[in-house]
Amino acid sequence: MLEPLAGLPADVVGFRAVGTIEASDYRDVLTPAFDDAFEEHGRVNCVVVMGDDFDHVSLGAMLEDAKLISMPRDAWGRSAFVTDHDGLAGIATAFGGLVPGQFRVFPLAKQAEAVAWVAAAEQPTPPA
Repeated sequence: MLEPLAGLPADVVGFRAVGTIEASDYRDVLTPAFDDAFEEHGRVNCVVVMGDDFDHVSLGAMLEDAKLISMPRDAWGRSAFVTDHDGLAGIATAFGGLVPGQFRVFPLAKQAEAVAWVAAAEQPTPPA
């Protein structure tokens, strides 16, 4: 499941992955939060934490993840992936260039640094 992270700056959405991430986590938690962030701030700045309590991502969740590509490319600000799982960090680093906006991987010990980096994203200029 995806649990919202508390105490984040107003323009940052964040989640902790616990157990198995299911398609319903995208539909009920992640996508609505991204839509709200985009509507309110004009950009999505995101932190995702996958610690020791994370198990895996279901096939349905992977399909829901692919749907996020339908968001406009300029909707993405900064995204941070926080984990000590070497395999996940390696995959995220390898495919990070495909993520719209700016993307970085951080170890769990630097979660606060990851949040600060995401929060420092340049904000879009409001339309004139």
